[in-house]
Amino acid sequence: MTLTDKVRSIQQLAVKPEILVIGDLMIDHYIWGGASRLSPEAPVPIVNVKSESHTLGGAGNLAQNLVSLGANVILAGIVGNDEAGKQLNDILISEGIETDTIIIDNSRPTTIKTRVLVGSYQLVRIDREFTSALTPELENELLAKLIPRIAASDMVVLSDYNKGLFSPGLTQRIIKAANEVHKQVIVDPKGLNYEKYKGAYIIKPNRKELAEAAKVEKISTIDELRAAANIIFAQTGIAHMVVTLSEEGIAILSENDYKLLPVKATEVFDVTGAGDTVLAAIAYFIAAGLTIDEACELANHAAAIVIRHLGSAITTIDEIISDMKA
Repeated sequence: MTLTDKVRSIQQLAVKPEILVIGDLMIDHYIWGGASRLSPEAPVPIVNVKSESHTLGGAGNLAQNLVSLGANVILAGIVGNDEAGKQLNDILISEGIETDTIIIDNSRPTTIKTRVLVGSYQLVRIDREFTSALTPELENELLAKLIPRIAASDMVVLSDYNKGLFSPGLTQRIIKAANEVHKQVIVDPKGLNYEKYKGAYIIKPNRKELAEAAKVEKISTIDELRAAANIIFAQTGIAHMVVTLSEEGIAILSENDYKLLPVKATEVFDVTGAGDTVLAAIAYFIAAGLTIDEACELANHAAAIVIRHLGSAITTIDEIISDMKA
C-alpha cells in the first residue's frame, strides 16, 4: 500500500484520532491601518485604523491545525478571568475544540499579542502577558482534569511558548502520567531547559531552538545537527527528535540514525505558522497509526502548502494528497 493509499484510508476512519493538546493559550490581535504622516508629539507614524481581527495564537493555532486535518481535539491550558479569555473560549468552541480542561487563573491576564500593520509592514507588537509559574494549587487542579483526558486520548501534545504553564515539575508530572497509560507525548519546546521534557516520545525544535538548548554556537551541517541532538538525547532519553530546518526541510533523528527530508515547496512566501502545521501533521498521522517517517513525510508536504501563503495558514488531508501528486 502506498503512502497516499494509507492517507486515504485514514480519511475513511469511522473514529477520528483524539488528541489532547496542552499548552500556552493566547489571542493574536491584528490592527490594520494606513499611515501617511508623523505625529507632532513624537517621531512616530500616525496609524488610521481600518480593521481589526482576533485569532487563536499559541497552542490554539496548533489545535486548529489538528481540527483541519480531521482530529478530535481537547485543549488544555490557562486563561485569565477577563474578556480575552471568554473570547478565546468562544473561538475554540466555534472551531469544535473541547475546552473543559481550560483553567481560569484570577491572578493573570489572558495573553494577547497585538500587531499593528501598515500595508504588509508590521509597525509594532504589543504583548499583554504574565509569565510566572502557576501556583501549586492551580497545577494540581489542572493535572486532576488532565489525568482522565490523557487516558482517553490517542496522543498528547505539549505546546510550550514559555508563558509559565510548563514548570519543570508540572511538565514531568504530565509526561509521567502519559507514560503510565502508554500514551506518547510530542513536545514543541521553548526555552533552554529540555531536561523537563525527559521521557517524551518526540521533541520538535527548530534549528535555532536546538542550538540554544544544546548550548552550541551554530548548526550548519548534518554533523553539527547530530552532535547537538545527541546532547539533548543524553539529557532527556527521548526516542526521536524532529528538527525543522526552514527552507532546507525536516530532519528526523534518533540516537543512532538520522534522515533528512528536503523541503517540498517550490516557492516560499512566509514560514509563519509552519512549525504548528508540521507538529499537527506529525501528531495526527502517528495517532492514526503511521510511522514517524511516514508522518514526517506528510508533515513536510503540509509545510510546503502553508509556506506558499502569506500569514499563518492551515491545511487539509485533501490538500496534502494533491501536493503528493504534484
